[in-house]
Amino acid sequence: MFRRSHLKILLIGNSGVGKSALMNQYVNNRFSTRYRATIGADFLSKELTLDGKTVTVQIWDTAGTERFQSLGTALYRGSDCCFLVFDVTSASSFEGLEKWHKQLLLQIEPGEDGPFPIAVIGNKTDLENREVSSEEGEEWSRLHNAQYFETSAKAATNVQAVFEWAVRAVLKNRKTPDPPEPDSVHLETRQPEGAPREKCSC
Repeated sequence: MFRRSHLKILLIGNSGVGKSALMNQYVNNRFSTRYRATIGADFLSKELTLDGKTVTVQIWDTAGTERFQSLGTALYRGSDCCFLVFDVTSASSFEGLEKWHKQLLLQIEPGEDGPFPIAVIGNKTDLENREVSSEEGEEWSRLHNAQYFETSAKAATNVQAVFEWAVRAVLKNRKTPDPPEPDSVHLETRQPEGAPREKCSC
């Protein structure tokens, strides 16, 4: 019997870095060049079985523009993990990680389950006009206690791996196991007083 967990992953970063594309590639195995800028926030859910546990992952894709930052508190609430996403072909999106990281630290509530899992994702590695090196991404992540990944939402490179890392990181931190799913119903049969009791071997 599997036990079911629910967890929330938040994607933040500058507009145009590919947050929607990553979410859609992971959930729907689909990439499109027709993504429009996210207004406020959007989310998709996916159920998977990993390491013997059935998990429902809710992935929130947030707007990367300043005018939607007032929604931050509500969007961050209940998050179990966060992806800081930048575009490896855009140095400005990499520089923007500092702002997003500070906002994240202001919003997340310290929990009892251990350190809040954070992944830094350098997206669009399928493009050639790279402005941020792997070494720069790895160094920034190390200094900010985050795990570093490089992905291509278009080519589906490392997309599955980064989400599976997030699920495992969250489940590892959780100290209290989820209650088991009910798989049977116990029925009690009352017998008349004085009737002999039958022994049952189950």
